[in-house]
Amino acid sequence: MNILVVGAGLLGRAVAESLDSIGHDVAIIEEQSDKLQLLSPDFDGVEYIGFPLDLNALRNAGIEDCDVVAVTTSDDNLNITVGQIAKNYFNIKTVVARISDPYREHIFERFGLKTVCPTNMAGEKIVDAIVNPLQSAQVNFGSSTVSLYEQRAGKAYVGMTVSQIEEKAGTFVFAIEEQNGVFKFRSELTKEIIVEDDVIIFCKKID
Repeated sequence: MNILVVGAGLLGRAVAESLDSIGHDVAIIEEQSDKLQLLSPDFDGVEYIGFPLDLNALRNAGIEDCDVVAVTTSDDNLNITVGQIAKNYFNIKTVVARISDPYREHIFERFGLKTVCPTNMAGEKIVDAIVNPLQSAQVNFGSSTVSLYEQRAGKAYVGMTVSQIEEKAGTFVFAIEEQNGVFKFRSELTKEIIVEDDVIIFCKKID
């Protein structure tokens, strides 16, 4: 895909470098040239110096030939404006915009922009680290990778069957470790009721 990244801050550089490393054609535009100089030496994309609200600067960066535009600056107002320009003026079908304030996310979505909110993501990660401190692991089966992670039942799942837990969690239960240390695989747990402090091992295919 041809992808334009708007903004060369920490997030923008990470996005551009990652997309470039997996073979996409990436251009990045940034008003401050010193930020572009911080890109990895391995970055093979195209760098442009320019103000992202300048239509000519966006054209020079190749926006008219892009499949996707990712707007990654730290300014929500700038991101929503550039996102609208990309979508409505240049007719870019897929526009992904960073939104720092989660309470304004609905405004972005109302304009048809896909949003990524680092605030929400960081919050979820912190909460998960607090309430689910148990270990996780990845296992490879041929060309597929499966993630196994543990979660203590707590009140969220107490009194539920495994099938009900899977429906609520949206992922597959691999096994249960009961309070007494007995380990039971999914095939043994068709109707068993979960009790407090049971450890649930979830299984999710990554790729």
